[in-house]
Amino acid sequence: MLRLSAALSKWEPSESASAREPIVLLEAAWPDIVGPQVAKSSFPTRIVDGTLFVTTRSSGWSHQLSLLAEHVLRAISARLPNAGLTQLRFRVGTLPQRRRLAGGSAATTRSRAVVAYPPAESATEALARFRKQVEGSNRAKRSEGWKECAECGALVAPRAQLCPACVASTAQRRAEATARLLFEAPWLGYNGTAALVDGLQEGEYERVRAQLLTRWWGMLVQARAANRLSRDGRERLIASSYVLLRSKIPPEQIIPATVRSILGDDLHDLIYVEQQEK
Repeated sequence: MLRLSAALSKWEPSESASAREPIVLLEAAWPDIVGPQVAKSSFPTRIVDGTLFVTTRSSGWSHQLSLLAEHVLRAISARLPNAGLTQLRFRVGTLPQRRRLAGGSAATTRSRAVVAYPPAESATEALARFRKQVEGSNRAKRSEGWKECAECGALVAPRAQLCPACVASTAQRRAEATARLLFEAPWLGYNGTAALVDGLQEGEYERVRAQLLTRWWGMLVQARAANRLSRDGRERLIASSYVLLRSKIPPEQIIPATVRSILGDDLHDLIYVEQQEK
């Protein structure tokens, strides 16, 4: 069967407020996450596919922070469990001016209240302080019964099995597997798909199904508006899966009238009539 990634290689997710929110929260919490001294020489700039890009003041800072990437990810997960970050990338660049609200941000105020160290004299000293804070935090958590995440080893609350980052990563993998099956075998339905995707819940299945139907229809409408198909003809594959997924009718029971009813005359003729004429 054709892989979903091959058929839908040109998909690009739309930028929404929900996609931008994590980076806004990270900007505000950055001094708390890495410490005020490290925050003066680094800044979170954007998130792409679970990767946080961090701008640093120099290559030395990028190198040193890369050695502490695991600690930074754990600190982020502790404060922003829904960020869904899986890795960090560091790049040298110009640091932006911090956004300041009247009276200062809550994150900055907390940092000044907690940190009693004098300004660090070097990147090495600032990073050493950050490492010491992380180690101290880990010791305190272990004494409270926190244990290691079953996948990555990060500390999690006593009753949890996975850390927030691994929970998000697992959910993402599950959604991708579900989307692939909905494209390649849309007739399986929830029960058939759940039998092949561990941990899949019906609500999650319906969310992925709704997202795919919306995206597929958008691609088909674009082809209809242009009155032509893509060179690879991927709209034909998408139309077949769309009709099956939308109608929930077994493939052997689909008749031409059903396809025409769901796609509409113009789109149906563009995809199927022209193909028959060729």
